Amino acid sequence: MDAKGGNGTASSRRRIVIASTAFLLAQGRIRASARTRADPRMSILSPVLQPGVTLLSAPIELAGDWGGMIPHSAVQVLELMRRACLEEVPLVSDRQPTRIRVDEHTTGPPAVWLHADGSTTAWIVVDIGERAWAQLAYQFGHELGHVAANSWLPHAVPKGPSQWLEEALVEAFSLRGLGRLGATWRRTPPFPGDNAYGEAIMAYRSKILEDYRRLAADQGGLGDARAWFARHRARIEAGDGLNAYARAASLLILAEYERAPACLAAIGALNRWPGRTALPLGDYLDQWKASCVELSASTRLPAFLMAQFQPG
Repeated sequence: MDAKGGNGTASSRRRIVIASTAFLLAQGRIRASARTRADPRMSILSPVLQPGVTLLSAPIELAGDWGGMIPHSAVQVLELMRRACLEEVPLVSDRQPTRIRVDEHTTGPPAVWLHADGSTTAWIVVDIGERAWAQLAYQFGHELGHVAANSWLPHAVPKGPSQWLEEALVEAFSLRGLGRLGATWRRTPPFPGDNAYGEAIMAYRSKILEDYRRLAADQGGLGDARAWFARHRARIEAGDGLNAYARAASLLILAEYERAPACLAAIGALNRWPGRTALPLGDYLDQWKASCVELSASTRLPAFLMAQFQPG
């Protein structure tokens, strides 16, 4: 299968990268952990976005070290995965980027690079093996989910206690897209005669799902999600990035995406309020529902999660 990163889960703990304009110009890059405090000026640097350009139509560009991979091939895979994730999903966000940069790093976890230069580029970092297309699609899909959830602008530093839910939502977003990508690849591969790689994509996805089912079982199962949340709440909310609980919860969310694909529109209504994921879960879900109403998106997904977890 993919040459680097196993099934991808070990490197999928998301870190946010924050870059000041000065560092971007002088050095090109600087990495910081999710715990890093953002520059206070970031909250006023949200750029004016371009009407008519959506997350599905924004041009994709490459940056970083892609080794011997042909850039056009990598872009083809990224375009296919983007369509697999977003086609037929209403894009309701009023904060969609006008360009997507995918930056291949040779070390470090996948990330969204938060940059305070006032641009309308969503900057995604991946770390994949040579021509590891399934791994690229999976990592890109997860970070694209964060972009869809309005977590690409410079003030979007992840914070508890509700960051775990965004992680679970976008992990399910990527896994759904990966399944659709595998099916498409089997029928009409981007590279001539490469239909069989669709099976490799499906096997890659199946391995991740198998690992997550094991995690959920170790946590007592998600048959009663309310009891699961109450039992593990302190650890769930204290975890960093895509922790074991967010991975397990992504199974519940993935099943809802597959039952009602139109509910994915609600992702575009996430994080449009002060405090973002720093709010307690009940308040976070209430704000999300209100944001959905404001953008004329279905409230089914936040309502479903409220019914599942019923936070106190």
